[in-house]
Amino acid sequence: MKQATKQNTIGEILEMNPEVAALFLGHGMFCVSCPSAQNETLEEACMVHNIDSDALLDLINKFLAADEEA
Repeated sequence: MKQATKQNTIGEILEMNPEVAALFLGHGMFCVSCPSAQNETLEEACMVHNIDSDALLDLINKFLAADEEA
């Protein structure tokens, strides 16, 4: 089962499932298209955008799990 961590880069998470971009965009994180996002961890991006990384990570992992079940 695919599962993201706070240490995964935004790019790595998007490689798991590109549709996860909608979750980032929904939280005002437009960094998904930014070249630096390829090297920025989820935790770092959340700190910059003042977003709860645990809450977003939970949403991402639920999304990834649901996608695998489909």
